[in-house]
Amino acid sequence: MLILGLDPSLSCTGWGIVRVEGSRLSHIANGQVKSDAKAPMAERLAALQAGIAAVIAAYHPDRAAAEEIYLNKNPQSTLKLAQARGAVLAACGAAALEVREHAARLVKKAVVGTGAAEKAQVQAMLKVLLPGALVAGADAADALAVAIADAHLGPR
Repeated sequence: MLILGLDPSLSCTGWGIVRVEGSRLSHIANGQVKSDAKAPMAERLAALQAGIAAVIAAYHPDRAAAEEIYLNKNPQSTLKLAQARGAVLAACGAAALEVREHAARLVKKAVVGTGAAEKAQVQAMLKVLLPGALVAGADAADALAVAIADAHLGPR
């Protein structure tokens, strides 16, 4: 089974794909879809949707997983995150891909063992769980963590 993990963001959406075979995990691919900060909002959202649609078309995952939305102190940031997340989830919906959602604390707990883990701890565990994987950046690392958490938390 292939699981597509997603870390939506307006500026840079991370994605990561893991293969699950029983209790074994293996890294398939990861990357980031960036949008031009100077472009109009509609263009930025379209770029995110098209980028994730291309990933889905290239790898044919069996399902997707994304972190649940969280509230920032800045309402404008929360709104932008929600819009980016909507574009990414729309790409999954257009491909009839099931999307599971997990709280950030649950993702950290599934990967590191504690829901209060720092990003550095999550990235260190990725090296243990997916040895040899070259991670495209912090957003891709977060997306791989979401995919791994989904593998541990959800039925296959």
